[in-house]
Amino acid sequence: MGLPLLSLIVFTPVAGAAVLMFLRSDDAVRRTALAVTILDLALCVAMLASFDTTTHEMQFTERRLWVPALGITYALGIDGISALFVFLTALLGSICVLASWVAIDRKVKAFMVSLLSMQALMLGVFCALDLFLFYVFWEAMLIPMYLIIGIWGGEGRVYAAFKFFLYTLAGSLLFLIGVIVLYFNGGETFDILALTAQDLPFPVQSWLFFAFLIAFAVKVPMVPVHTWLPDAHVQAPTAGSIILAGVLLKMGAYGFLRFSLPMLPEASVYYSTLMLSLSALAIVYGGLLALAQDDLKKLVAYSSISHMGFVTMGIFALNLRGLQGGILQMFNHGVTTGALFLFVGLIYERTHTRSIAEYGGLMKAAPVYTAFLALFTLSSMALPGTNSFIGELLVLSGGFAANLAVGAAAVFGALLGAAYLLGMYRKVALGPASVGVRFKIRDVNARELAATLPLAVFVLWVGLYPKPFLNIMDASVEHLLVQVHAKGSGQ
Repeated sequence: MGLPLLSLIVFTPVAGAAVLMFLRSDDAVRRTALAVTILDLALCVAMLASFDTTTHEMQFTERRLWVPALGITYALGIDGISALFVFLTALLGSICVLASWVAIDRKVKAFMVSLLSMQALMLGVFCALDLFLFYVFWEAMLIPMYLIIGIWGGEGRVYAAFKFFLYTLAGSLLFLIGVIVLYFNGGETFDILALTAQDLPFPVQSWLFFAFLIAFAVKVPMVPVHTWLPDAHVQAPTAGSIILAGVLLKMGAYGFLRFSLPMLPEASVYYSTLMLSLSALAIVYGGLLALAQDDLKKLVAYSSISHMGFVTMGIFALNLRGLQGGILQMFNHGVTTGALFLFVGLIYERTHTRSIAEYGGLMKAAPVYTAFLALFTLSSMALPGTNSFIGELLVLSGGFAANLAVGAAAVFGALLGAAYLLGMYRKVALGPASVGVRFKIRDVNARELAATLPLAVFVLWVGLYPKPFLNIMDASVEHLLVQVHAKGSGQ
């Protein structure tokens, strides 16, 4: 229709945040924020409805000169790799507003402004086609996330926010150095598509690969730069944990897909065994750490490290099944782990404890809550019929094809996942009523159900009929693999 659809998607939350500044009632702030996120989600649905799955080319592109002297442009566009994550970001944005309706009862306006600003910046990351613009969105995300953890978090929120900021800032500075090197070695342009077409010497690719690796590994996070994540999750409010696990962790994996593989193909192929080994380490180590947790939120946080290991394994398997599975698992992890953090927040609001030992007998007290918790738990452990099963099956298939030992380690990690998830659910839902929850616990209400149902729908939809989701990415994934293997065979 000639509309700048991606600009509307990216900046609708910014406009909404500006409107919130003039509202005085907390209730009006909440309702307006919800309306803005739903409008943004509707724009993303319209984008997917018009998306052409037969081409790998960038779609809905917008280009305007920004800083002509440096060749910097305001350039937006999406392909099959980024389209799903634009939608996921908007979906989780509305769920975060619903999850914060009661949980955030002070400085509500400032919180909702931070949340909407965060959403806009994350959308910008997935849509940017100019490297400088990408970096602006990438770096600016630190500010609202820092505020969300540091102001509305738990008792240790200042330490957790500072640790999160330092880790991610250190990675971002390395990324900035890499961007500058890439600019001067790639024809003095920030155009991502033009840089992808360059054929850089292997020594330059190798240096850039490790600069980008550290920056993206912090965001994923990969072992050993993962230690900020449990603190950030435990201290963050529910909405902060949802957006952190659901979208922010995907930024690192998206960086590998958008920069490392297509721009540094020789280095990506050469160091793929290293990346597969680090992925296997994350899967097993994250699973073992989750198995040892009594804090429900820490268990889900450490499970994220393990599950994101499957994502990076799929990406660096460098074959069709692995790459499809890695991208699909990024989407699945956002849905399932976002739902688990939502449910941790719901039970915490009722009991004011996250200790698994203090739960028990929730099935009798809150049957609807425990039924949905069972669905999301089974999804997280990749039970057939749920979304994660499809993603993990593709990743394992690609992983075994790339490296037998790495595939075997991933299977062991999946068994660890079943152990800690089933153990958690048995204690929380099926065990005898403990001292901490003998009082009456109300079941989920209509607002909480509205936040839960969309996530449950995607768990079953992807699990039972994944074809539409795979169709979106197929052309772009196949083109990416052709790029990597055509250029990466030189080393």
